[in-house]
Amino acid sequence: MKGRGRWIVGGLLALAAIIFLVRDVLPRREVAVRGETPVARIKRVVPESDRVRVEVLNGTSTRGLARRATAAMRDAGFDVVSSGNATERPDSSLVIVRTGREDWAVLAAKALGGARIQLRPDTSRYVDLTIVIGSLWRPPLQPLDP
Repeated sequence: MKGRGRWIVGGLLALAAIIFLVRDVLPRREVAVRGETPVARIKRVVPESDRVRVEVLNGTSTRGLARRATAAMRDAGFDVVSSGNATERPDSSLVIVRTGREDWAVLAAKALGGARIQLRPDTSRYVDLTIVIGSLWRPPLQPLDP
């Protein structure tokens, strides 16, 4: 019985060593947390020659979503001049056109992975677009910072 126990322990130690050595060779997968669907990194959609000023508002009860959306919109080339919380709570994200540039709203909706677009001109604001993040929006995956 002693001999068999030593073989089992030895086999388990060998298996653990193999797993330890191979884990850095195998490709890593990113796993979504809380059922979120992983979204690819957002690519720049705004031409270098344009400056599109936007405000990003969190229209959900999820804390920090405006901050995550701000980072995503900056990655897409938008100039986010303010962020905060919205009073409205839409299911799908909403891009509100303030200065009449609907083509910029289309770019913002594309960067968000889809959004509704509404025209609500307001020349008193310092922004071209207002983006209200809806509860169905999922932020792109972020690399882990140690």
